Amino acid sequence: MKLTSNVNNEKLIAGTTLKDETEHEHNNMALHACLNSAHVLENRKKLAASLNRELDDFVCADQTHSSNFHRVTLADKGRGASHTDTAIADTDALYTYEPNLVLCSFTADCVPVLFYNEVNGLVGVIHSGWQGTVKEITLKLFQHLKQVEHCNPSDLHVQIGMALSQEKFEVDGDVHEKLKDLGYADEFIYYNDQTHKYHIDNQKVVKKQCELAGIPAEQITIDRTCTYLSPDGFSYRQDKQSGRHLSFIMKKGD
Repeated sequence: MKLTSNVNNEKLIAGTTLKDETEHEHNNMALHACLNSAHVLENRKKLAASLNRELDDFVCADQTHSSNFHRVTLADKGRGASHTDTAIADTDALYTYEPNLVLCSFTADCVPVLFYNEVNGLVGVIHSGWQGTVKEITLKLFQHLKQVEHCNPSDLHVQIGMALSQEKFEVDGDVHEKLKDLGYADEFIYYNDQTHKYHIDNQKVVKKQCELAGIPAEQITIDRTCTYLSPDGFSYRQDKQSGRHLSFIMKKGD
């Protein structure tokens, strides 16, 4: 199974699955966007085995491009792993202190964000398409972690995963206005005179939101692989029937 393994140490493992023509549905990981759910479950089980976990250790959300987040407990173990109707409803970010739970985020152009706190062991995932970015899900979650979970932002490390590149991320004036209204996204947008479209660097806007939350820039990394241009990428913009990547993070247990 092809995947990017961004972090794998004694404390945690994190990565993103890649498109793979040798697997069912090219290694599609999404039950909500598949031809055959049995194939997706096979793909997920292979990933679980590679992590030395069971499928029931996965925790998935019903992503709705919201700014909602959920603190995962052991009671959530297995939610959304085998059936979409058990997924955590209307949620686009998950975090937990619990070991051996695989937190999942599904994308095909949107920005996946993986993060961990090196001091208290908290780990999490965020799904931020342009709607989530406009709603500032990343900034809101990190502000919550600071205020409610008493996380020091300087203890957080962030991996921004592969997503649609600025070259391919064309939007009309209405979306541009929403991003412009944030007050800090302008430098990550350019206008194409030929097509009369605006081009967004969603990854860079999300990185800025991390920095606004107080996370040191040097502790934020970006995978600049474009999901549209790369043969390893699933792109909804390129193909409305596209599968999905699964970005995951798991705190290792004793």
